[in-house]
Amino acid sequence: MIQYLINRFKIFFSVAILFSSCSSSGETDIPPPISTDRIIEFSGYEWIVRTSNDNKVGPGPNYFSDSEDNVWVDDDGRLHLKIVRIGGTWYCSGVILKKPLGYGKYVFYVGNDVSKLDQNIVAGLFTYFNDEEEIDIEFSRWSDPDNEDSQFAVQPSHLVGNKVRYNLDLLTEYSTHAFNWQSDRIEFVSLQGHGLAVNGDNLIHEWTYRGDNIPPNRTAERLRMNLWLFRGQVPSDSKTYEMIIDKFEFIKEN
Repeated sequence: MIQYLINRFKIFFSVAILFSSCSSSGETDIPPPISTDRIIEFSGYEWIVRTSNDNKVGPGPNYFSDSEDNVWVDDDGRLHLKIVRIGGTWYCSGVILKKPLGYGKYVFYVGNDVSKLDQNIVAGLFTYFNDEEEIDIEFSRWSDPDNEDSQFAVQPSHLVGNKVRYNLDLLTEYSTHAFNWQSDRIEFVSLQGHGLAVNGDNLIHEWTYRGDNIPPNRTAERLRMNLWLFRGQVPSDSKTYEMIIDKFEFIKEN
C-alpha cells in the first residue's frame, strides 16, 4: 500500500509539472491548463497542444484552445501559433514538448516579424520546471507601446541581473533566437535572418547569464512555446495575430 501511494504521488507530481503555466506575468492562484489528447509533430518532435476547456488559465489568465484554428503545422512543416476570436471570446495558443531535453542549445527559427505583435500580446519560447526554474525568450511590449519589444530572462526575473530587454529592429520577416543552457551559464542570442553564425551584420542582441538562478538539469522540465494576452487584455486593435516557427533545433553540447 505504501509503495502504491508513493507511485500515485509521483504520477500526480509529474502531471502537475508538465501542465504548470508560465510565470512571466507574475500571477498566482491561476489553475493550470487541462491535459489534451491532441499531439502534433513539428521539427521531428511530438508536442502537446494546450487547451483550457473553456476555463481561464495562466498565463494571463486566458482561454487556450487546441483547435486547428489556433495551432497547426502547414504543408512546409512550419508551426503556427495564433490568437483568434470566436464569438466574443479570445483564445490563445501554446504547445509543450512531450519529453525533456536538458542541457544544450535551443534554437528557434522564427518565420514572421514578432516585433509587430500587438502591445498586449506575449510570444514566449521557454523551458519550464516551476516558477523559479524557467528560461525565457519573450517578445512583448507588456501593454506599454514605449517598451522595448523583446527580452531574455531567467526566473525569478524581478531580481536584479536576471533580465535584459532589447529591440529586434528586424530587417526582414525572419529571425533566429537561441539559448545555450549549461550548468554554469546560459548564453542567449537573437540574430537577423535564419542561421546561427554570428557576424557584425546579423547580431541583434546577446547576453550571458552566470547568476545564482541557473535551473538545474532535471528530468521533468519541458520546452514550451506560447502566444497569449498579457493580463488577459484583448489586442488593442482587435485583430488576430500569430507567431510562426519555421523550425526548432536542439543541439546537445558536451
